[in-house]
Amino acid sequence: MTERDAYADLGATTQEAMDIAETSMDIVRTFVPDETLTDRLRQKAVHSTGDIEFQHLVRCQNDPVVAGARAVLDERPIVTDITMAKAGITGRGHDCPVRKAIGNGAELAAETGMTRTAAAVLELDKEGVYDGAIAVVGNAPTAALALCDCIENGTRPAAVLATPVGFVKAEESRKRVRDIADKYDVPAVTNVGKRGGSGLAAALTNELIHVASDVRNGDVDLSGHE
Repeated sequence: MTERDAYADLGATTQEAMDIAETSMDIVRTFVPDETLTDRLRQKAVHSTGDIEFQHLVRCQNDPVVAGARAVLDERPIVTDITMAKAGITGRGHDCPVRKAIGNGAELAAETGMTRTAAAVLELDKEGVYDGAIAVVGNAPTAALALCDCIENGTRPAAVLATPVGFVKAEESRKRVRDIADKYDVPAVTNVGKRGGSGLAAALTNELIHVASDVRNGDVDLSGHE
């Protein structure tokens, strides 16, 4: 069985839930190409947003699916910006430690006046948490901007998934992620426009986990996609 035969939703625990997930993805594939691993991210974006046009808003750089799946297989940390994104990441199909940035860096935030999420990213970066990790930003533009500063200063995440949502700094932060990804060859997934959010970020992360599970099961060969 390949990934095209059935959609093994790692969040589903009953047969009915599995049937719903599989049927949903079958419908999505009638609208979204199903030829590359990157297409799987576009499919997941459509599936999680319920918006067929969202496939055209996803931007992928430097083979993020390959890099992200390898990081999952290597049991590298998955680090989210806030609790909501962390809560959406499946606990099945991987042994990666999953943690959130928010809650760290409180003193730095108080001293400087920067946002708590930005301070949290900088605090974790000082501990080397982001090197080799899957960095997930679903809500906070300032967290994405702080992560870009860290990358400029030498930090190298395995992959960055940044879909912060909103009307202030969200688009700017995602564009900066794309610029940084280009400059430093960092695998990255972002979207354009004002939409996004933690649910989308978690869903995209879960698809990396799905790909890694398919690799483990022998259904996907990453070497053929590099």
